[in-house]
Amino acid sequence: MIALSPLHRVPTQADLLVTHEAIHPFVHRTPILTSTSLDELTGARLSFKCENFQRIGAFKMRGGASAALRFTEAERERGLATHSSGNHAQAVARAAQVLGVPAYIVMPHDAPRVKVAAVKGYGAEITYCNNTPHERQAALEEVVARTGAAFIHPFDDYGVVAGQATAAMELIEDVDRVLDYIITPVGGGGLLSGTALAARYFSIRAKVFGAEPEGVDDAARSLKSGKIEQNETNHTVSDGLRTHLGERTFPIIHKYVTDIFVVSDEETVAAMRLIWERMKIIVEPSCSVPLAAILRYPEVFRDKHVGIILTGGNVDVDRLPFG
Repeated sequence: MIALSPLHRVPTQADLLVTHEAIHPFVHRTPILTSTSLDELTGARLSFKCENFQRIGAFKMRGGASAALRFTEAERERGLATHSSGNHAQAVARAAQVLGVPAYIVMPHDAPRVKVAAVKGYGAEITYCNNTPHERQAALEEVVARTGAAFIHPFDDYGVVAGQATAAMELIEDVDRVLDYIITPVGGGGLLSGTALAARYFSIRAKVFGAEPEGVDDAARSLKSGKIEQNETNHTVSDGLRTHLGERTFPIIHKYVTDIFVVSDEETVAAMRLIWERMKIIVEPSCSVPLAAILRYPEVFRDKHVGIILTGGNVDVDRLPFG
């Protein structure tokens, strides 16, 4: 198993290459799928990087593994800790399981049941809290003080960013022609900032876009204002996108991301249903926001080859947002 050095600055091209090699035992190289019917509907050529087929069912496994490998063995022995509503929680729990160390996860009371069950299945100890940034942080600090576990931030960590970048690296390498655009969802910005770096280092011309729900549109506002904006609520069907950008992710996004599009929950659910029906694969609402943006802004994407990172498929099939 390859040990990784801690990252205290924006990852370089070399950092991304060694990270991709190091996390290989933890992740799948996920497939790229296409859909003629969705191409016809959008007027674009779409290549879907299917991280819903990733281990733990989401791209977060990449960042979790990358960050876990940057601690020393002595640091890891005391366990890994994080706070998350679901997919990052699963990633840290699974990384700890593979490494043979404890995992301590803080999750909000209203986290999706399917994600809570998965975290428990990986053997993690769960501490529940109210779903606010303050409550999450307070609960995490108590857990770390009690256990001495090493904290892996869900997104605002250069090690996490380097891991998330590997999805776009594979997308760029595996598509059958040059990409014009790459679009990802954005919550805390780990995936979007990593994708932006991957495009800068490894793509001939791909511009990078983000997409987020209008109920938590801090990233779009931040890109326009030039500073990190906050959300007053976290009301959206896309539970994985309810947080705001971080001090490490925002400068990368501000420098390298072309634009961030905002869509309604209704548009997201419609896009989710289209993916289920046309591609015959399971995706969660957060995952569907980029397709919703392409459908809402067809003039931007028409006649372009667009890479879309389908971020995850951990959805409670007993509580689907469509009938």
